[in-house]
Amino acid sequence: MMRTVLKEEEYRGRARFTLVESGGGRSWGACAEADGLFGEPRYGTYELLGWIPEGSGPHGWDGRRVWLVPDDEALDPWLLDDARTLEHDPGEGGLVVTGLDDYEGPPEGHRGRVRLHDGRRWLGACREFTRVLPAPYPVVPLVLRGLAPSEGLRARLAQGTRSARDLGHAVLEIRDDGGEPLTDLSMRARIAAWQPSSRGTGSIDLELDGDLGTPVPAHARPVWEQWLAGPPGTPGGWARLDTRHREVWLGLARDRACRRTHRGRPAGHAYELDGRHITDRPGLHLALGEAMNGPGGYFGGCLDALVDCLRGGFGCTTPATLLWRNADIACAHLSRTLGPAGQPRDLFAATLDVLAEADVRVTLR
Repeated sequence: MMRTVLKEEEYRGRARFTLVESGGGRSWGACAEADGLFGEPRYGTYELLGWIPEGSGPHGWDGRRVWLVPDDEALDPWLLDDARTLEHDPGEGGLVVTGLDDYEGPPEGHRGRVRLHDGRRWLGACREFTRVLPAPYPVVPLVLRGLAPSEGLRARLAQGTRSARDLGHAVLEIRDDGGEPLTDLSMRARIAAWQPSSRGTGSIDLELDGDLGTPVPAHARPVWEQWLAGPPGTPGGWARLDTRHREVWLGLARDRACRRTHRGRPAGHAYELDGRHITDRPGLHLALGEAMNGPGGYFGGCLDALVDCLRGGFGCTTPATLLWRNADIACAHLSRTLGPAGQPRDLFAATLDVLAEADVRVTLR
């Protein structure tokens, strides 16, 4: 049987998944299938002691982005993404909440009063919080099925030593079904096992373990599957999604855009924004992205990123004009929001200010 060993220039970009060395180094192989890509991320869990709810309290905010704001103003707030409550005992006055910590995490050693909000309203406060140590987290291996291995990977497998199985820092490059770069996942990859695959002559099923980073949350899978099939062909594909899934859509739009070269339109171009579905922060940036760059387009995921996009390189050359239709919807939903530290913020007005400062003349309809 003839082995299929593809050189880098032959297989890179020909399949949905390509495993490469971090930093743009050698490629290890490419395949069309990957098991273990989706799972449950490692959430941080906190017990909030002496919990006092405000407004709706712990109900109705599962899956949202929740900010924890220490009373000590010298300490920065931190974010729990995809936050949810696990327990609520009114008799004991306790609440257990879990979510994905942002990169900063909670202040080291802080155990004092913390107040929570979701960017729109205050949810409650506690007199003290403590981190709950998680149970041992099950390790789900990543299996690349039908992998066409490079010569370098074949050599590693032939050696069979522990050091040869350690691929070091690696990146799983992910393309859509049209072959266009979509996103990637970084990991510390170690070969756990491999065997000949039924998916092609000379291909293998490669099982990786080690520190594979944070898996893609299972709830994101439907949105990922849409994008893996190819970029949206019509505008508003995100409109019926809830905030949680709009965040996923926005992340993929951003990742895809950052891997593409954008041809800038000439100054003076007139853009039109469909504002019918701008009911939250990701909806604002998804609508802006489509106005500037068409279906699935990206033009910033926060105000700072919007400023960067307006400086050039993302399809818009200022000065320009923007007709914002149904602007009253965004005004109603985004004019009374909260910043990370809980300060009142008019996100609608702030967006208009950013556009005006970049010499984009906005007409509201």
